[in-house]
Amino acid sequence: MTVKIVTDSSADLPSQIVKELGISVVPLYVRFGEQVYRDRIDINEEQFYQRLERDTVHPSTIQPSPKDFMDVYEKLSKDCDGIISLHISSKLSGTSNSALQAKENIKGCPIEVIDSQVLTMALGLIVISAAKKAKEGASFNDIVKHVNVLLSDIHLLAVLDTLKYVLLGGRIGKAKALLGSLLNVKPVLSLKDGEVIPAGQVRSRNKGIDRLVEFAKGNGKVSSLSVVYNTTPDDAKILADRIAAANIISRDKIIMALIGPMLGVHIGPGTLIVCYLDKAG
Repeated sequence: MTVKIVTDSSADLPSQIVKELGISVVPLYVRFGEQVYRDRIDINEEQFYQRLERDTVHPSTIQPSPKDFMDVYEKLSKDCDGIISLHISSKLSGTSNSALQAKENIKGCPIEVIDSQVLTMALGLIVISAAKKAKEGASFNDIVKHVNVLLSDIHLLAVLDTLKYVLLGGRIGKAKALLGSLLNVKPVLSLKDGEVIPAGQVRSRNKGIDRLVEFAKGNGKVSSLSVVYNTTPDDAKILADRIAAANIISRDKIIMALIGPMLGVHIGPGTLIVCYLDKAG
């Protein structure tokens, strides 16, 4: 009997890692007009970005239903000591709320639903660490404690090609302070207390990569790191190579991940993100 780890598709976890660590991923939904797709099941990243740039109607995202979570919880609960369910910031999505509703309908198996206050691979790195603990045989309570420590050790910075999609996506939050400088700059965004906040701007793509490399240095105690991208794999490789060259973390330990449809709706193509955990993770 073991502890099972559940997350949602906003974590942008590479499929190989999901499989290796036995992580269950509940998909969010993306809607193009009347057509609704399960994130990464009915539509993959390449198909999504082609439509995002081509379609005249901007897509929207929909959180999983409580039943989506119930189906996963019921299946896992038959063969585990407990379930830890880690999700995108509740200030950005109602996903955690759906998970909490589902939890109330599952009897006989402890379930801990955790609002990570982050998204993409900032969430993904926490999920990976929790899943490794579970695979090592750690107890339910010990993994919950471990995750709660990690929540204060995770860091994220994103360089967008434009704020156009953030505005269209309708979840701009405190990043609206950057709207006055949409032209000729690349907005830099971060997260604080579960919300998107402006973290400055850069004049060019290369300056954006410089900024991300500096950010990755952190306090000099990086334990795990991910470079997350969507339509610019060459830039992502350059960024990862430069992070490794700066002796922040070895190149083979950098997790390369794709920004999926859920986040892509709100940030658009050409985005680069660095997420890392401090040594405590």
